[in-house]
Amino acid sequence: MSTIKNYQTIRATFNKDTIVVYQAYNDKIADEAVELQKFGQQFSFKRMTWIKPSFLWLMERSNWANKPNQNRILEIHIKRIFWDKCLELAVDTDISKSEGSVKNADILVQWDPERTLRGAKLGIRSIQIGISRKMIEEYNENITKIVDITEKVKKMYNLNSQGKFDKSNKLLPKVKEYRTEV
Repeated sequence: MSTIKNYQTIRATFNKDTIVVYQAYNDKIADEAVELQKFGQQFSFKRMTWIKPSFLWLMERSNWANKPNQNRILEIHIKRIFWDKCLELAVDTDISKSEGSVKNADILVQWDPERTLRGAKLGIRSIQIGISRKMIEEYNENITKIVDITEKVKKMYNLNSQGKFDKSNKLLPKVKEYRTEV
C-alpha cells in the first residue's frame, strides 16, 4: 500500500475472502448484473468505474437511489486479493495531481467525507477506488456475488424521511477497520 499507507482508515464489511463494495446503476445494468452475477453487455468496460465500501457515502452520491441512472443499488462482493491489489496499485488523486501520475494510473483513490444517515459530513473520510478500463475486466472476474439492495435502501430512505433514524440505523451494514491481513 505504498501510495495510501497511513493516509486514512478503510472501514468496510468483509470476511477472510471477500470485501463488500457498493455501486449505483440504472435498471438495465443492474438487472443484467444480478442475473449474471457479473457485469455484462449493458455495462461499459471502456470507462473507469468507481467502487465504494462506504454504504452511506454511496447513499449521499445516489441520493438514496433517487438520482437518474443511479436508481439501483448493488452490493458487490469482490475477492480481497483483488481489493488488496488495487490498494497496492493506487494513486491518490489528492496527492498526485501535481505529479501527473493520475492520468496513466490503473487504479485511483479518492477520500471523501463519510456521511451520517441524515447526510451530514463526518470528520472522517471514506475511500473510493477508481478502476481504469485496463483493469475493469479483472474487477469483473473477481466478483463473487452481486445483490440488489435497492428495496432495503428505499425502506431506509422512507424511515429517514419519517425521522425514524433509530430503525434505519439497525439496517446499516456492519463495518470494521479493514486490514490487508485477517
